[in-house]
Amino acid sequence: MSDDKREDRWTEGPELTPEQAREARREKDEKPVPPPESAEATRERQRLAQQEMLDRWINGVLVEQRRSRRWKLFFRFLFAALILASLAATFYGLFGDPTAESERQHLGVVKVQGVIDSESPASAGRVIEGLNRAWDSPNAVAVVLHINSPGGSPVQSQRVYNEILRLREEGDKPIIAVIEDVGASGAYYMAAAADEIVAAPASLVGSIGVIFASFGFEEAIERLGIERRIYVSGENKDFLDPFSEVDPEVLEFWQQVMDITHDQFIEAVRQGRGDRLAEDERLFSGLIWTGQQAVELGLIDGIGSLDALSRELFGELRLHDYTPRLDPFERLSRQFGRVAAEWTGIPSSRSPVRYQLP
Repeated sequence: MSDDKREDRWTEGPELTPEQAREARREKDEKPVPPPESAEATRERQRLAQQEMLDRWINGVLVEQRRSRRWKLFFRFLFAALILASLAATFYGLFGDPTAESERQHLGVVKVQGVIDSESPASAGRVIEGLNRAWDSPNAVAVVLHINSPGGSPVQSQRVYNEILRLREEGDKPIIAVIEDVGASGAYYMAAAADEIVAAPASLVGSIGVIFASFGFEEAIERLGIERRIYVSGENKDFLDPFSEVDPEVLEFWQQVMDITHDQFIEAVRQGRGDRLAEDERLFSGLIWTGQQAVELGLIDGIGSLDALSRELFGELRLHDYTPRLDPFERLSRQFGRVAAEWTGIPSSRSPVRYQLP
């Protein structure tokens, strides 16, 4: 410490005369010293300090418990609300009137959304049930197949196609297919059976073809030192196994299967569309077209939408959805079963051959 700083420290405060300084020291020396604390008083002071610390700890524990109870109650109420909502949706689906409809004339809508599969919302059973409900409704002046799907199962598509043809033969109520974003492959297979097909200018339409997709892992497992163990009865039982080499003869056989399925698709489209199809060899090549192109090729009959169709007939929106409601518990169980099957290696019921976009 420098001399200046030391001098400043000693000269802080008012300046005292020597007599005043002596008087101040005398008063300090004469100040009575408090008596030493007794052992009992020390113990009491320590006890009070400990009691205060214990009280603070207990208060902290109580606050944390109250906070924990509030969160538990919140999650319990949330879980109960979800259960009640699921039960309400289930009871409404089971006991509500799914065929309740407007007393005025309207368009009976049946939705085909997502991949077409026996376990999906766009299954043949669900679509056919909706078609029959709309067909039997006296107030539905037309049945509208509202499509937004990339396709899927050939069998499911064929079932809906055949049902539409059956309904057309029974009466004169028109069946119209309206394509939203995409109506391709198996979805277009269904639409081909309708009396009329309309789509938006930018809708994707067509993709009349068959696809099977797989991988080849035989070299990969050899490099990893993995031994493939598969046991079959029948020399060609494992011909779709991605870990086995492709036999040219088996490949030729599989191509025949896909060609036959493709021919069935082509025949269905020709039967449904008739002379409206253009003479263009690319129609059945698997290409997909915009709605604007599809009109020129005869794949659809015009440009339009569901709303425009309703306004054209009624001057306003008169739509009623006849698609059967989905049971939320059934959907959850199906999804759980599908995931469990994938994890355990249980074969899927889905056909490997698909009327579907890649």
